[in-house]
Amino acid sequence: MTFTGIPEAAFDFYDDLEADNSKTFWTAHRQTYDDAVRAPMTALAEALGEQFGEAKVFRPNRNLRFSPDKSPYKTHQGVFVKAAEATGWYVEVSAAGVLVAAGCYYADSAALKAIRAGIDSADGAELERIVGELASRGWEFMGEELKTVPRGYSPDNPRIDLLRRKSMVLSTSYGFAPFVRTPELLDRVRSDWEAGRPLVEWVADHLER
Repeated sequence: MTFTGIPEAAFDFYDDLEADNSKTFWTAHRQTYDDAVRAPMTALAEALGEQFGEAKVFRPNRNLRFSPDKSPYKTHQGVFVKAAEATGWYVEVSAAGVLVAAGCYYADSAALKAIRAGIDSADGAELERIVGELASRGWEFMGEELKTVPRGYSPDNPRIDLLRRKSMVLSTSYGFAPFVRTPELLDRVRSDWEAGRPLVEWVADHLER
């Protein structure tokens, strides 16, 4: 299947789903999801997989086992390429438009310890450079940040801002830019994922140490 862009119906679908996240709505609009969301995102995943590795198109159902929010469906459709545990490249469509991201979206205590050790070593300068380059392209950190200083580190540490991060993922939003509805979106995601490759590889390398 050739990727031709994300149709306007995809954004409208998620706008409506946010207002009525019910099985009744989903059943009535399942064909819209299949045609306007699932199909183009699957085509995008297949095209990106050629350069970055096998891409996973996430299921639309939420995992409700441990969540107080019992809304049955995700209000976005994500695609992820895994490079290491919870680390890789991501793109999603939602009522807010299209977003891309790269890095480690979840770090347990062992992973966080490894990432922080890397930040506090000579390798931390390389991470600072990578983050700075992504910031110059309009990328921003996602996820939680400690308000306090991580245990074992000084508040005077020159990389304290990075050490406070509870994950290491940056993202940039395309919103509803005209190109997201066209085949050009594929090239933009490819370019931005490639820009995020140094971050993904830095994190993956330090998780494996």
